[in-house]
Amino acid sequence: MRLSAALVVMLVTGTSLAAQGAPKAIWTDPPHDKQHPARMQVLHVPSGGVKINGIALITPGAGVHPTLVFLHGLPGNEKNIDLLQAVRRAGWNAVTINYRGSWGSPGVFRFDNTLADASALLAFLREPANSLALGVDTTRLVLAGHSMGGWVTALTAARDRGLAGAILISAANMGAEGGVTREQATAMMADNMESLAGGTAQSFGDDLRNGAEARNWSHAVSGLARLPLLVLTSDDGLAPASDSLVSALRAAGDKRITTVHEATDHSWSDRRIALESAVIRWLQQLPPRTGAR
Repeated sequence: MRLSAALVVMLVTGTSLAAQGAPKAIWTDPPHDKQHPARMQVLHVPSGGVKINGIALITPGAGVHPTLVFLHGLPGNEKNIDLLQAVRRAGWNAVTINYRGSWGSPGVFRFDNTLADASALLAFLREPANSLALGVDTTRLVLAGHSMGGWVTALTAARDRGLAGAILISAANMGAEGGVTREQATAMMADNMESLAGGTAQSFGDDLRNGAEARNWSHAVSGLARLPLLVLTSDDGLAPASDSLVSALRAAGDKRITTVHEATDHSWSDRRIALESAVIRWLQQLPPRTGAR
C-alpha cells in the first residue's frame, strides 16, 4: 500500500513531536565509538564469603563515567533493564547485581544480606583496579532501587558518604512490611519467593519479621537527608510510605528532593518511558563532582 506524501510528512512529524517529550537517550542510540565502544561486563562481586552475580553496562567513550548502581526488588522479576539501557545511552554506566541466594547468585537469601550485598558492590566499584577497568567515576555514584531495592537503597545511602545521590522507585519499607503476623508474612513470601534460595515461605517470612523494627527506614532519615533524592511513586499502595519518608527528610532539612507520581502499577508497566525520562532528567541535573568525600 502506498502512502501519500502528505500522510508521510504527518506521520514523521507526529513521531518527532512525540519523541521530543522524552530525553534524546530514550529514542536515539549514541554514536559508535570504535576505540571505546559500549559493552557489557559480567561481574562476580565478593560478598559474605561468595561471589554474587552482576552486570555492568558500560557507556561508550574514553575515561571514567558517572555510574548508576541499581538494586532490584523482591524477588526481582522486574529487572528494569530497559531503564538501565536508557541510562547508558544518556552517558552513564549502569551496574546491577542479584543478591545472595537470588536469581542464581550463590549463598542464601536473607533480608539483612541484601544490605551487605549493596555495600559490597559499592566497595567493589571503588577498588581502583575495578573502577579503572569498568570506567567508573567513583565521585559520581548514584544508588537506585525498585520496591525492596528502594529500601536497600535508603538504608545503604544513609550510611554511605561517597554517593552523589539516590533514587527510590515504588519503594517498599521492609521494616514496616515485617510488622505483620507470621501467617501474613508466610503468605506474602509464598507469592514472592521464586528464584530465592535457602529457605521456605515460612522461614523467609520469619526472617522478614525478625528484627523488622530495626530495619524501618525511619532510622535512615538523618543520614539520608544530606543527599539529593529522586522519589518516584505509583498507584501500588506504597506511595503513602514514601510520602511519609519524604516529609521526614524535608523536616530534617533536605531541600534536594524531587518527587514524581505516576498513575501506574508497581512495575510501571505502562509508564516505562515516563520512568526512564524522569530518571535521566534528574541524573543530568546533578552537579558535577570534583572529588570523593
